[in-house]
Amino acid sequence: MRLEVQIKMNPTLSLRDPEQSELGKNIIKFSIQLINQNGFEAFTFKKLAEAIGTTEAGVYRYFENKHKLLVYIISWYWGWLEFQLIFQTKNIKDPVTKLKQVIVLLASTVEDDIMTGHVDESLLHQILISEGSKAYLTKHVGEDNKQQYFKPYKDLCNAVGEIILECNPAYKYPHSLASTIIESAHLQNFFMHNLPSLTDFNKSKKETQIINFLNDLVFKSIR
Repeated sequence: MRLEVQIKMNPTLSLRDPEQSELGKNIIKFSIQLINQNGFEAFTFKKLAEAIGTTEAGVYRYFENKHKLLVYIISWYWGWLEFQLIFQTKNIKDPVTKLKQVIVLLASTVEDDIMTGHVDESLLHQILISEGSKAYLTKHVGEDNKQQYFKPYKDLCNAVGEIILECNPAYKYPHSLASTIIESAHLQNFFMHNLPSLTDFNKSKKETQIINFLNDLVFKSIR
């Protein structure tokens, strides 16, 4: 019997918990596939319902609108990534080695996690790179923040910030640097594939280059 990773989600993001039914899990599974294939702008609940083999009304029983669904899957990814960070660094004592491992985690290609059957993390990672900022770059970001929609992202930043402080307890900007590491890992990947003049990286060696860049940025900053 396979054990599945359970990511705690903000209950106000959904009208029903999608993790508790087959239809709910399919909504998450197929929304990830469709957004990755066609982009968030082209994604609709009608197309999602057709892909699942259900009705639009069935989808609306779980999510009020597609924005909340996007925030849900992005938040899920942040929670899963924090789980991976904790798991991959729990036995590392040296803070510098730990921070380097975090950078590798953030900048590397993500493979599908077999412990999460209805979520393809490799596709979700691509959505995060190309669509993730749309979860919070909105006119109602303040209200969404009051509802704690972005708590998983903040928790991840805080976890990275704490490791930065382990490396240098006197460093003044741990949260700013933490969010910069996370955003840069994804933005540089996006730029490299779509706006290459904004980077110095070659697609053929993308992971090594971005990891080296982030190591250079981070450790020169915290010295």
